[in-house]
Amino acid sequence: MDAFLFNPEVPATETAAVFDLERVVLALAKVRQRWRVSQHRSTEAGGRELPSREALTQILEGLRGVLFPMRLGPAELRQESEDYFVGYTLHAVLQGLLNQVRLELKYQDRHSRSSTPEEIENRARRIAHDFGLALPGIRELLDSDVIAAFDGDPAAQSVDEVLLCYPGIQALIHHRVAHRLYKLGVPLLARIVAELAHGETGIDIHPGATIGAGFFIDHGTGVVIGETAVIGQRVRLYQAVTLGARSFPIDESGRAIKGLARHPIVEDDVVIYAGATVLGRVTIGRGASIGGNVWVTHDVAPGQHVTQAHSRQDNPVSA
Repeated sequence: MDAFLFNPEVPATETAAVFDLERVVLALAKVRQRWRVSQHRSTEAGGRELPSREALTQILEGLRGVLFPMRLGPAELRQESEDYFVGYTLHAVLQGLLNQVRLELKYQDRHSRSSTPEEIENRARRIAHDFGLALPGIRELLDSDVIAAFDGDPAAQSVDEVLLCYPGIQALIHHRVAHRLYKLGVPLLARIVAELAHGETGIDIHPGATIGAGFFIDHGTGVVIGETAVIGQRVRLYQAVTLGARSFPIDESGRAIKGLARHPIVEDDVVIYAGATVLGRVTIGRGASIGGNVWVTHDVAPGQHVTQAHSRQDNPVSA
């Protein structure tokens, strides 16, 4: 298709006539205009209103190198220039992040118009500054996640293999970054960062989820962790585990009421095996284990082991 559209031997006027391009372009413009009016978007000429997935992809790539320069940084990097690389890259990353934060804050303010440009700029600079200061703590959390994966998987030959190869660690790099952005008040940026990892790994972690140190997602594909989930320390999940909402109230217009705590609390040292589904604001007590393919909608006591047979006894299905 590209060869045809951009073939210099095919005159542009002929191409336009074949596809009736003018009609399609005008119709698309009308649809966009209706959407922008209905969503109270700006219709004035100017720069983009929304943050960019492409820009955030580049920012994440830079952050991976900043956090783990000798393993996720450039191949030619050597330890003697490590600090220089981190400083140089971090400056570019934070400047890029500042630009994206500005866009989100302006986007947030588009309805209320309650903030002055100076207030938005000051807040954007503060968020980028505070995010930079949070990076050492993010690195320490990720170190604990890498150790948990290495200790928990007999197939892992080294911590470097875990960092370079495991999709669960890649998802957690994104989540630790996204969660900090979420807490700093830029949830759209946070969600984009989370969805970049979701698309690459099949692991869907909402940036609002709170996850303690030493978290291990083994294999990972199909894992879903909801916005208000709270996960303690040294928790292990296997593939296709869902920590989701059982139900949620709706308002008078039939829309879901947002922001309510509706996902599980998983305490320290819990193991949840492949295919298990835990729904609602239930608590899985410390040291408990949930067997594969179990459906849990009730609290689980500390140290309890829930299997399929046990789950069926506790939750009989009526005919």
